[in-house]
Amino acid sequence: MPEGDERESSLLFSFSNSHVMQLSLLKAKIHRATVTLAELNYEGSIAIDGLLLKASGLREYEQVHIYDINNGQRFSTYVIRAEEGSGVISLNGAAARMVQVGDLIIICAYAGFSEAEAESFKPTLVYVDGQNRVTHTNHSIPIQPA
Repeated sequence: MPEGDERESSLLFSFSNSHVMQLSLLKAKIHRATVTLAELNYEGSIAIDGLLLKASGLREYEQVHIYDINNGQRFSTYVIRAEEGSGVISLNGAAARMVQVGDLIIICAYAGFSEAEAESFKPTLVYVDGQNRVTHTNHSIPIQPA
């Protein structure tokens, strides 16, 4: 083996033994929110009622993944704040083309955790009614029956 290859191999081995694996876990979700607006020409990607941001722990400008229950579309965007108590879930800009007003969506954020952190982490799960008001929250999803 040429000298350079041996050195490169030992560096890779050293890196892989000292590297801490990060797991991407669900941090928070807002389940079955109703799209209230789709604004093609508005700045920002998803405006979410400020009360839902507080309940879920989502932050302005945080990346979120949107799963449209009605049409199966899945895409990512970022959060902007809508007026508290307004019930607004508005997909804006290019994201407005992915939904229709009245669609039910799931809004998820993920975060990186070490294996040790993942052992005790629990996500924040927010459930809403048809007007996007919080009905309840949870920190786990029930086991799906067979």
